[in-house]
Amino acid sequence: QVQLVESGGGLVQAGGSLRLSCRASGRTVSGSAMGWFRQVPGRDREFVAVISWNGGSTSYADSAKGRFTISRDNAKTTVYLQLNSLRPEDTAVYYCAAASRFDGVPKKSIYYDFWGQGTQVTVSS
Repeated sequence: QVQLVESGGGLVQAGGSLRLSCRASGRTVSGSAMGWFRQVPGRDREFVAVISWNGGSTSYADSAKGRFTISRDNAKTTVYLQLNSLRPEDTAVYYCAAASRFDGVPKKSIYYDFWGQGTQVTVSS
């Protein structure tokens, strides 16, 4: 089993920045792609960003390109999501997830088998 714990969320004004962290414990995730998703009430969870097991490949949702950056430190078993130029529409609960059974950079939530509890990001206008 893998436990994922997100942190770093909070309230920020539009144009501001936050850095989300996701710390893994339990079984190693060093061989897993790690992704970030977000969800607002009443809507489906949506893909934000993913990084491959070795950090060599990344992929972003169109809404995140140029503003968000995903990175990982396998030694610290931590994945990060740097959020810059935040907009009110970025307000959501952000979830970290691990895809232990698939190669590459999966974008669909169905490929992820471990999830964190989420961290709230609120962007005020």
